[in-house]
Amino acid sequence: MEEITEGVNAINLAAGGDSYKKNRIQVSNTKKPLFFYVNLAKRYMQQHNEVELSALGMAIATVVTVAEILKNNGLAVEKKILTSTVDMKDDSRGRPIQKAKIEIVLGKTENFDELMAAAAEEREAAEAEEQS
Repeated sequence: MEEITEGVNAINLAAGGDSYKKNRIQVSNTKKPLFFYVNLAKRYMQQHNEVELSALGMAIATVVTVAEILKNNGLAVEKKILTSTVDMKDDSRGRPIQKAKIEIVLGKTENFDELMAAAAEEREAAEAEEQS
């Protein structure tokens, strides 16, 4: 999991512009499966009490889905949602284009720690059952 965190940190540093935040996850459309981001967001909320999910263009749907999964499971509450457009250079044509951007800040619910502990217990029980 450390290499995942390092990868996300490298993405954050490469993006520039915005100030560096340890609890920001920049979601890509193609690189990782949906539940990679769900599980990473859970880990970030354990460490920092909140997580900021950020995406551009087509990856916005993934960010919204991740946020909804966390909310529907009782793990997160919305704190802030920001939308904007970002000027980027189109590599294929060399001219500037605008891309939609979303940032969703989620905080832990009051029973986040209880739910995470219960999920860990269920996993341990399932693993013990498999071994016997």
